[in-house]
Amino acid sequence: MKKLKVGVIGLGMGSWHINGYRQHKAAEVVAISDPDLKRLEWAGNKYKISRRYGDPAEMLKREKLDIVSVATPNKFHKPWTIAALRAGAHVLCEKPMAMNAGEAREMLAAARKARRRIMIDFSYRFSGAARALKKVADSGCAGEFYYGRTMWHRRRGIPGLGGWFGRKELAGGGPLIDLGVHRLDLALWLMGYPKPVWVMAGAYNALGLAMAKKAGKKFSVEDLAGGIIRFANGAALVVEASWAGNIPEKELMETRLWGTKAGLIHRNAIDTYDFEALVCRAKKDGGVACENLPPSPGRSAMHDFVEAIVKHKPHNASGEQGLVVMELLDALYASARVGRPIRV
Repeated sequence: MKKLKVGVIGLGMGSWHINGYRQHKAAEVVAISDPDLKRLEWAGNKYKISRRYGDPAEMLKREKLDIVSVATPNKFHKPWTIAALRAGAHVLCEKPMAMNAGEAREMLAAARKARRRIMIDFSYRFSGAARALKKVADSGCAGEFYYGRTMWHRRRGIPGLGGWFGRKELAGGGPLIDLGVHRLDLALWLMGYPKPVWVMAGAYNALGLAMAKKAGKKFSVEDLAGGIIRFANGAALVVEASWAGNIPEKELMETRLWGTKAGLIHRNAIDTYDFEALVCRAKKDGGVACENLPPSPGRSAMHDFVEAIVKHKPHNASGEQGLVVMELLDALYASARVGRPIRV
């Protein structure tokens, strides 16, 4: 079997991508790139990859790659995605798709011109719990979704205080674009990606800014954001994300969807990254019975992307859906700035 040749740009989250591609026998990571030469050496030695590049442009020029993963800080998602597409590769881009919706549209236009694919690593779709809930949602057993709440909160969890995550010029925003993007996509995916019409939001840095100043670090994004999205079908979704809050949980992730026939819940066990899926249905006696679903089998986003390319079938987590998420994030941040609803 001829294997698809894969290159990975950015070896922070990119190391997860390497492991993900190794789940599929039709893919081989043949080249890696990172400007941090110590990290480049570490990853090359760990994964036994000899073709290593400090400059991604050099990798794209020298290697004939079928797939490129872009796992860099957000600011560089657009330029390296477009460069990889122009080099003839399909692209799996880390979340969020870009810094804003305008950049996402440029990426999609480049993909169409190159006749190549873009997939976004909305990794929480690929958990066994999420896949199980998606089967219920798609079967119609939950009925119509009319309300939801999706959130990710941390008690104290600013990633790399003083690093690129907390700098707006590199990340585009704080926990909303970092954590909230996962829970937002998960809820939209389960709901069937209804068409949004307006949002209302607020964003705050009541704790993060003080923490950064005390540590002598830079911090120019929010530490908490929340808002509500209204859809054309009348449904509504509340979105919340924070890196710091005076709450009992160290890590709290939950997505709840209210359906006319059943409610769906995706949540983590206390302070872990282990997830459970629940379906709650009305009983004839007027009560409600909740069932824990066994996880559905599945692999990583990287495995699914390779499988879709090899079998010439549509891939999950499309660039078009990534654009919808970016449009919503832009609108939520805009609403928080101006203090009023924003049409999408």
